Amino acid sequence: MLSTRQEELLKLITEEYIRTVKPVSSIALCEVLNCSSATIRNEMMVLEELGLLEKTHTSSGRVPSEQGYRYYVDKIIKTDSFLEDDFRKIENIFNNNSLMITDAITKSMELVAELTNYASLVLGSSSYENKITKLEVVPINDNSIIAIIITDHGFVEHKQVNLEKSVSPLEIKTVVELINRLLLGTPLHLVLEKLEYEIKPLIGQYVKQHEVLYNAFYKAFTDFKAESSTKVAGTKNILMQPDFEDINKIRNIVSKFEDSEMISSIKETDEGIKVYIGKETLFDDDVTIVKTKYNVSGKEGTLAIVGPKRMQYDRVISLLEFIKKNIER
Repeated sequence: MLSTRQEELLKLITEEYIRTVKPVSSIALCEVLNCSSATIRNEMMVLEELGLLEKTHTSSGRVPSEQGYRYYVDKIIKTDSFLEDDFRKIENIFNNNSLMITDAITKSMELVAELTNYASLVLGSSSYENKITKLEVVPINDNSIIAIIITDHGFVEHKQVNLEKSVSPLEIKTVVELINRLLLGTPLHLVLEKLEYEIKPLIGQYVKQHEVLYNAFYKAFTDFKAESSTKVAGTKNILMQPDFEDINKIRNIVSKFEDSEMISSIKETDEGIKVYIGKETLFDDDVTIVKTKYNVSGKEGTLAIVGPKRMQYDRVISLLEFIKKNIER
């Protein structure tokens, strides 16, 4: 159990290090705590012996250890209530009636990545849980269309597809009608198989440029299947943090963001806002992941923010709580 002064000291060192990325010396805290440098050094040593602070190899100043960050999050931190501007921007997204809820979630997390300079992730339902409800097409010109694919879970994806040859609007309309009639209610992971063995032979009977259109829609559904369940934003933000200047560390983190299985492991199953620090993340020892489970129409997903252990915990937790409230609303 820490004394009041030791807890205040840990709070000040943690927040100063988060702000400056510089080890904190005893002299810098004398005036704030109204005591001598020697007294602060003694308290620092106690916190270091308890495993809450550690020295860096370049300075006699202290920085919070992984255990120190955990104590700070569990015992000290208070959520940030002075984020009116950030909250207003998020609220504007959810109040935009032209957006489906899944689009609002994605855009709000992209905004959080921009506001915090961390990476954000939305892990939605897997493709096995999505069924096709509609395909719409907007022709751009004779050789290009936009395919809009909609699922029963509210996922909407726009894909621009280039056609190998010019195709008449009538032939495009015919194929879209066939696909909508035969794919309605088909689970996303079975769509490509159904396209190949059931729809392709029918297209050949009704459409002259059947190969061109089949290839175009096959590509659109392939891309949609790969992208519908996971959205990542701001990966470059985390790599620009001063904590990750080592090129090998950067390579290591980039490879993990490109590993779909590693990203899928971030999925949260518990209620509330959860904070995983360093080794607890099972992602990388040098990052923190703050995440929460959300529910849309009975379907669960995960919102996550990935940043350095030197994270603005109060701000990130507050933003995720606010997004979660808007989703539930």
